[in-house]
Parts: sequence; C-alpha cells; structure tokens
Amino acid sequence: MINQQRENSTEKPSNVLYISAILVALFVLWGTFSPQSLSEAAGNALGWMITNFGWFYMLVAAFFVLFVIILAISPYGKIRLGKDDDRPEFSWISWVGMLFAAGIGVGFVFWGVAEPVLNYLNPPVGYEPNTSEAAIAGLRYGVYHWALHPWAIFSVVGLTLAYVQFRMNRPALISSAFYPILGKHTEGWLGQIIDILAVLATCTGVATTFGLSAMQMSGGIAHLTPIPNTIWTQIVIIGIVTVLFIFSAARGVDRGIKILSNINIVVAGLLLVFVLTIGPTIFIFESMVTTLGGYISNIIPMSLTMTPFNESEWLGNNTIFFWAWHISWAPFMGLFIARISKGRTIREFIAGILLAPTVLALIWFTTFGGTALNLEIYGPGGIADLVTDNVEIALFATLAELPLSAITSSISMLLIFIFFITSADSATYVLGAMTSRGSLNPSLSVKLIWGFLIAGTASVLLLSGGGGLDALQTASIIAALPFGIIMILMVISILIMLKRDWASTHPNTRFRRKGKKERSVQAITEQVKKEVREEVKEEIYEEVKEKIYKDIKNDL
Repeated sequence: MINQQRENSTEKPSNVLYISAILVALFVLWGTFSPQSLSEAAGNALGWMITNFGWFYMLVAAFFVLFVIILAISPYGKIRLGKDDDRPEFSWISWVGMLFAAGIGVGFVFWGVAEPVLNYLNPPVGYEPNTSEAAIAGLRYGVYHWALHPWAIFSVVGLTLAYVQFRMNRPALISSAFYPILGKHTEGWLGQIIDILAVLATCTGVATTFGLSAMQMSGGIAHLTPIPNTIWTQIVIIGIVTVLFIFSAARGVDRGIKILSNINIVVAGLLLVFVLTIGPTIFIFESMVTTLGGYISNIIPMSLTMTPFNESEWLGNNTIFFWAWHISWAPFMGLFIARISKGRTIREFIAGILLAPTVLALIWFTTFGGTALNLEIYGPGGIADLVTDNVEIALFATLAELPLSAITSSISMLLIFIFFITSADSATYVLGAMTSRGSLNPSLSVKLIWGFLIAGTASVLLLSGGGGLDALQTASIIAALPFGIIMILMVISILIMLKRDWASTHPNTRFRRKGKKERSVQAITEQVKKEVREEVKEEIYEEVKEKIYKDIKNDL
C-alpha cells in the first residue's frame, strides 16, 4: 500500500536537487571560463586513478559478474522484486527494448563500428596492428566491453534498488540500498551525500552521451547533406532533441519511453537485418562464431589480465576506461532498470539483464564491426583513416560502401535520433526521482530542470573547446571510483536483506534442516547404543561361558 502510494504521488524536491544542481553549474562555469585548467586537472586525476586503481576496476567488474551469476542460481533467485503476487508491468520485448534504449544503445551505435576498427589499428598487448589476429581481437574486445561486465555492473544497482523499492517499500534513492547498514542515517546528511554523489556521476555520464549523440548526428547530417559538421550544428541538434524529449517526458515512462523504445527496436532490427543480408554475410557469421568462441574461452584471462611488465597504455585507455565509465553510469541505469522491472523474480531479472544485451552486443558488433573490417581488409579500404580522424562518422562511412546507402544512413539517423530522445527522457526521469525524495512519479518541472541543465552542460562543454567533452568524460570516470566502493557496500547490503527475507518467508526450511540434523544425531546415537549393547552382550556371554566351563571342570 505504501509503495503504491509512492508510485502515484509526486514528492517535493529535496536538498539533493539544490546542492547537486549548484555543483553541476559550478563545474560548467569552470569549463566555460577556464577550459584548459579543467582539462589539465581532469587529465592529471585520470592518470593518477588509472595508475593507482586500475587493478581495482578490473577486479570489481569481474566480481560483479561472478556475484550476480551466483545470486541467480541460488535459492534467492526465486524471490520476486515486489510482493509475491506482483507480476511484470511490461512485456519481455518492451522490457528489453527499454533496456537497450535507455542510454546504452547510444554506445552500441557509436562504438559498433569504431571500436573494432580502432582495436584493429591499435590492438591489445600481444597482437600486431593491421593483422587478422588484431581484427579477431578487435571484435572480441568490442563485445567484451559491452556484454556481460557492464550489464552485471548495472544489474547490481538495479537489483538492489528494485528490491528496496518494491519489496521493502523504501524510496527510489541510491541511499535506500544502505538502510540495512546505516538504518535511519540514510534519511539524514549521510544518505544525502550518497545521493549527491550518484546524481553527479549520472549528470557527467549523461552529458557525455548527449555530446556523443550530437556529434554522431552532426557527422551523419554532414555525410548526407551540405550542412557542415560543426559545433553549432551539434548545438542546434541538442536544442531540437531537448524540445522533443519534453513531449516524451510529459507522457511518462509507461507511454513515452515505452513507445519510443518499441519503435527503436524495430528500426534497429531492420538496419541490422539489412547489413547482415546485404553485407558480407558469410564473413559476418564466421566472425560471429569466432568471436563467441574467443569470448567464452578468454573471458577469465581478459577479466584478470593486466600489463605490469609492459608500458602499453592500451588497457587504461580501453578496458579500464570502459569499466569506470559503466560504473559512473550505474546509478542512472540501475534506477531506470529498477523502475521497469517490478514483478520479475531475481533469477528472471539477472538472466534478462545479462543474456539479452550480451546476445545483442555479439550480433551488433560482429555485424557492423565485422562489415567495416571486411571493407578495410578485403575491400576498398579507407574506413580506418576515416575512423581515426572522425570517429563519429564511422557508421555512415561503412554504410556508404553498401547499396542503398542514402536510405540506410537516413534510418541510422532516425535510430540515433530516437536513442537520443529516450536517453534524455530516461535520464531526466531518473534524476527527477533521485532529487524528489525517491518519488516514482517526479514532477514534470523537475524533469525539465534536469533536461535543460544536462543539455546546457553538453552545449557549453562542446563550445568550450579545450576542456570540452573529454574533460567531462574524464570527470565521469573519476566519479566512478567512489561509486565503485559504494557498489561493493551495496552487495553486502543486498545479501543482508535477502538473508532476512528468506528466513522470514521460508521458516520451515530452517526447521527442516534442524529436524534433519536432529534425526541424524538420533540415528547415530541409536546405532552407537546398538553397537555398545552388542559388544557388552558379547562380553557378558563370554564371561558367563568361561565361568560355567570352570565350574564344570571343578566339579569333575
């Protein structure tokens, strides 16, 4: 009942809104008036973090994958994210579509061609650039960076928050996850600090995505029309998307994001089928099988391999960078995933979160990245040079080499455009909930504040030049360090809650175990008694027998 009231109510903004908004504004002003100093400070902090805590990111990402898999196959996997009679609010297709469109889909579209090609040119340690082995490794690492590990990171936050919201009737706040550890302190200044850190990490990650989407759309427009690929084109795109996302935000998650996500799944599917069919089909399927085999057989070495005896910067610029970036996205993705996952069991939740995006990542990266590599190695070439100079046009440069490029490029623009809107919509919803005392129905005004603030942040940083998106992206990675520690504490908290929940809802299990133990002890005791009786009986028999024998002998 309390949870239902929270879903239908609109809470007033909390102090988290005012404090975090001021901090974001100050950060933007720093980038506006002194972009060079911001860039230098962020770069130094990033270098220090990768040098001293790179091992932490590698270990914690691998740990999250192991944790959620064990949790899914454990008895706790039967627990429902909600009341026992709750059922999923969204169909499986709509649910997966919203997972894909919530923000990570932008990463698929942006990096699907670019990352495998960049890895081919600059491969991991142990591979020679511009070789077939580098191409295979490039595809494998592209899937590796967008498959199990990021979604395990998102699922830790999403699972914990869905559990505390829908089963424990706590607000939709990151701090709510720490109630078993901090108790009522989650409602005080300590909880607000946790929420502010989550809001700041979310803002930096989302603003970066805004900029990347604007860059890719601007590159696509310049590729198709005479309009130049400039910062001002990107600013106009951000403004148009901001206006359009307002209409989606006004319709809410149930209608706005759901409808756009379903459209995007169809559009992405059509583009994927086209490239898979018209492109080098056999080559793509062979690459898909090879990449899957390499991913399965190398996931543990890739997850736990660093280069302490090599001065290569590849690991820090790629794997560690992606893990940190995904962790900085975890509060945003976690809260949104939690919102749309009510009624699913923990096992269903984890299976869907891990398997569906992993399969999509495998298919998407091998289709688009494999096609680009095929064109580069066996075709006319030139893709690598374009990706190196302008990474945002990688997808359009690849499509230009296939038939009907004008149509497919236009479809890609539509795909990016809808991803842009759904990212803005879901991000402002999450930030609205985080700054409205955990309300699952934040007011439109609060969502609009965050929408304009993030759009303004991305625009100002695009204009600021030196600091730009690189500085903001770096800031989001740095913000991941404290939130990574928070996520480890989340794991402890969710285990405490699950243990208590299981003990209260399955009391007979404990009694059965206790009864079984008592029966086992009793059986052993009876067996010992029986053996002792037999042994005593045997000894008495022998003594009596010997005594009778002596008596008879004496009588004779």
